[in-house]
Amino acid sequence: MFVDKATIFIKAGSGGDGKVSFHREKFVAAGGPDGGDGGKGGNIVFQVDENLATLADFNYKRKYTGHNGCKGDASRRNGKKGEDLIIHVPRGTIIREVESGSVMADMSSLEPFIAAKGGRGGWGNSHFATPTRQVPRFAKSGTPGEEWEVNLELKLMADVGLLGFPNVGKSTFISVVSEAKPIIADYHFTTITPVLGVVYMGEGQSFVMADIPGLIEGASEGIGLGHEFLRHVERCRLLVHILDVSGSEGRDPIEDFEKINAELKAFNPELADRPQIVVANKTDIATAEQLERLKSYITGHGYAYYTMCAPISEGTKEVVDAIAAKLQTLPPIKRFNTEEIPVELFEKKKETGFTITVNDGVYFVEADWLLKIMHKTKMDDYESLQYFQRVLISSGIIDALVEKGIKEGDTVSIYDLEFDYVP
Repeated sequence: MFVDKATIFIKAGSGGDGKVSFHREKFVAAGGPDGGDGGKGGNIVFQVDENLATLADFNYKRKYTGHNGCKGDASRRNGKKGEDLIIHVPRGTIIREVESGSVMADMSSLEPFIAAKGGRGGWGNSHFATPTRQVPRFAKSGTPGEEWEVNLELKLMADVGLLGFPNVGKSTFISVVSEAKPIIADYHFTTITPVLGVVYMGEGQSFVMADIPGLIEGASEGIGLGHEFLRHVERCRLLVHILDVSGSEGRDPIEDFEKINAELKAFNPELADRPQIVVANKTDIATAEQLERLKSYITGHGYAYYTMCAPISEGTKEVVDAIAAKLQTLPPIKRFNTEEIPVELFEKKKETGFTITVNDGVYFVEADWLLKIMHKTKMDDYESLQYFQRVLISSGIIDALVEKGIKEGDTVSIYDLEFDYVP
């Protein structure tokens, strides 16, 4: 089953809690605090698997949770780090954050992508010893791991996309010029999933061709199969538009050409400007008048025009040579740029509240939504730090600290951030 869309929930492991412990050794009095730090939580990592060609696995499992870090131990022993959870996806998968729609990663290479970072381990009580606080009886909890709901969308990695109405000969063409073995039959929508084929031009020279299931008028609005697969055209460097010049299906090839280009534009205006080569197929049953009419129209609109009879490989070599030559002049396969998830997205969740606890004069603030803002805040950047301070004020955290009795110089601890309170 070919599946090219899925929505899943990912949550990285939480950091282990710090340890409250005091050194105990014979003949050593008042050994002091020696609690170790908790281990870091495991990340959620996406990795391309060349053996995968579909997102079908995500139909059966939609929630992925990383491994938590272990708690710290006595004698300043840190907890064990949680193992990373690796999620395998096919090459070409786009990962988007659901709420903002931001592109988190384009899995077009073998480089792994950390989609959710594990939480940091909490500090053991040995970190909190000061000249005035020699017996700290508290430690920090580990921070929760990042969590996201993400959309996975597969956009095939192909140099060339074959366009055309059903039954114009796209599957026959790709089967002749590559090792692909699509189902070929004399009825509409024989091809119901995209088919990839590698076209070899000689040693060290090849390109990938995709047979996109037949488009029809209204495909961009959900009619027929085409709307399900238009996304796979987006990466293609070159489009090869195959037309039935003979009109054997009772359609006009010129009207077909105009309708499909209109669907491309409706789906994504960029596709209307993508380079195209037009190929007239079924020349064996076309009349001279039909061939001349189509050629005049296509060349008149500035497109390169070729003819072929795919079943007997007549003209296919010329078409492939023209494709290879054109690809030499075009930029690489499109990659989608990553986008920052707007930090304001997390600020909207501040109504979910926060907690403040006080231990030995240290004010601990916790809120999952605030942790996500901290991950996006550059503390060494003035404007970013000013924004973070405004969030603390607008969310009521500063007022709540005052109500708890905080004084100037007292320590505020927000996960792994600590600062002295200044009113």
